[in-house]
Amino acid sequence: MLRRRGRLDLRQQLRGPAGRGASAVRFDAGGRVTSAYRVLSGTTLNCAGGATPWGAWLSCEEHDWGLVYETDPRGVKAARPRPAMGRFKHEAAACDPDRKAVYLTEDQPDGCFYRFTPKTWGDLADGTLDVMVGTGTGPVGWQRVPNPQLWVTPTRAQVSGAMRFDGGEGCYYAGGVCYFTTKGDNRVWAYDAEEGRLDIAYDDDLVTGGEAPLHGVDNLTGAASGDLYVAEDGDDMEINVITPDGVVAPFLQVLGHDESEITGPAFSPDGRRLYFSSQRGESGFVGGTDGFTFEVAGPFRR
Repeated sequence: MLRRRGRLDLRQQLRGPAGRGASAVRFDAGGRVTSAYRVLSGTTLNCAGGATPWGAWLSCEEHDWGLVYETDPRGVKAARPRPAMGRFKHEAAACDPDRKAVYLTEDQPDGCFYRFTPKTWGDLADGTLDVMVGTGTGPVGWQRVPNPQLWVTPTRAQVSGAMRFDGGEGCYYAGGVCYFTTKGDNRVWAYDAEEGRLDIAYDDDLVTGGEAPLHGVDNLTGAASGDLYVAEDGDDMEINVITPDGVVAPFLQVLGHDESEITGPAFSPDGRRLYFSSQRGESGFVGGTDGFTFEVAGPFRR
């Protein structure tokens, strides 16, 4: 069942004094909206981000000098910038608790894929930023970015042999694999962190036997079943599912939002509800306040 959740009644609560940043919407156990509040203010072009195992939310700025901010979704602790994670055009972040690292995508046509390893897991104030190096699919490695915080040469150009990705978007980790998307070539990548290997999980150019089901790849998330849910930026405004055995199929479509994009797919902690937003809503106005948040009630495959 698809429901639209709190747009008009929450809009005033979500407007912070600086007009920019990130906000949280709180739901009760039944999925009812109970409150909404600002968790980050005064930032620029915040994008996908990602959750941490210790309950924080990483909000990423999508511009050349962009920072990652660690925020408290409960609105209790003040947001903190994490410059050690690099200053670049950030998109999304995914935590790998097994290797105690955070993977980061970069939304540039010649962007890179990064790994941040904090000195102490759970404290992102200090650590090492590495960039993926290699020649394509297959075995890959990592090399340290010499100057990730204040640079004349952008982070993506500091390491010879750094792999290039055409517009990094969503990022999601599960079961030893970090999945991330690139919009320029419409691919879903799979980095096997245990094997140190990079493969392609989906590429619309490799689909045979008819029209490719998924275009405009953007944010993604996963379910307990191992299914990936990949949102589209534009195209026909669908979320597609990619199963562990490689089946790709439309899961839902948002009608009447033709100039918008689907953002932020995320499951509730119990895995029974899927939330996502239409960034520009029915108006399609860039910078407007016509966004929608939707809830999909399961059950989902487990």
